[in-house]
Amino acid sequence: MTTSVAEASTAVRPAGYGLIRRGRGSFLFHRRAAVVAAALVLLTAAMCVTYLCLGETNVPPGEVLDVLAGQPSWAALVVSDLRLPRMALGLLVGAAFGVGGALIQTVARNPLASPDIIGVSQGASALTIGALTFGITSFSVLPYVSVVGGLLAAVLVYLFAWRGGLHAARFVLIGIGIAIALRSIVHLFITKGDYLVAAQAQVWLTGSLNGRGWAEAAPLGWALLAVVPFVVWAARAQRNAGLDDDTATALGVPLQRTRFGLALLGVFLASVATGAAGPVDFVALLAPQIARRMTRTAQIPLLCSALLGAFIVVAADLLARLLFAPVELPVGVLTAAIGAPYLIWLIVRSRTGGRA
Repeated sequence: MTTSVAEASTAVRPAGYGLIRRGRGSFLFHRRAAVVAAALVLLTAAMCVTYLCLGETNVPPGEVLDVLAGQPSWAALVVSDLRLPRMALGLLVGAAFGVGGALIQTVARNPLASPDIIGVSQGASALTIGALTFGITSFSVLPYVSVVGGLLAAVLVYLFAWRGGLHAARFVLIGIGIAIALRSIVHLFITKGDYLVAAQAQVWLTGSLNGRGWAEAAPLGWALLAVVPFVVWAARAQRNAGLDDDTATALGVPLQRTRFGLALLGVFLASVATGAAGPVDFVALLAPQIARRMTRTAQIPLLCSALLGAFIVVAADLLARLLFAPVELPVGVLTAAIGAPYLIWLIVRSRTGGRA
């Protein structure tokens, strides 16, 4: 009995997946994840319009759309010069944290392994605050300093956690210990610096978009654009990263190299985001886990994680601007207020045997 190509492809297609053919090539996609991604695009777009409309000066949606279309408007200064650059930075920072957190959690196989918990953000912060203390204040240089700091912290965690393999619980616990040590170094730098540097460092450490714009968004945007091919690779490599060592060896999968590549990419994304806006806590923890629960996929969906991270940062920054107006809170204060209870819930759920 012969089977057509279409029948064969349908037979091996996993439940819940669709198939798209392009010439001789084809690829599977998760139907629910595609629907969730489309919904998140619409939700984020609506949040962006709301962000540009609301503030100390409210702007009607029609005027916002006129400004975005390049038409003359009285709201051009407020929308295009003040709010749009800050919103663009928030979108990029949130997307970077979302994907970075998803990759690190995939490698560690632990929902608690986000960059701000295992020491990556603290490493980026320590080297950046050290640079501020020694007079390096240029925002064109600080993102590179943050990347180096995050990578060094990740190397420390990896070296101390490696014992013939990468155990998830040991990885997180050692990461927490290194994060505490690096936080102490941050406080030491602040104490040794003059009061102006200390004040600047304190604002940076809370994670803030205040006063930020295209000067910070443009380098981050180019960095994210440069790693898009690696993110596409990571979306496929995730499937192998969750295998145990014995299964990977039997299948001939270079598991350790795959995990190393995913971890390196995740650390880079979290570090460049930290360099642009400071350590905006818990976004890298929240976005991947919420995305996975929404899509119900085996792996953490990178696109949905990026969209959720962008949405969370923009929504939190909008609330930070409005809640105590005319005083503007750092966006990191709002994300921490949301993320800390969620972290406690994850820990309690893991202790009671619930699925993380």
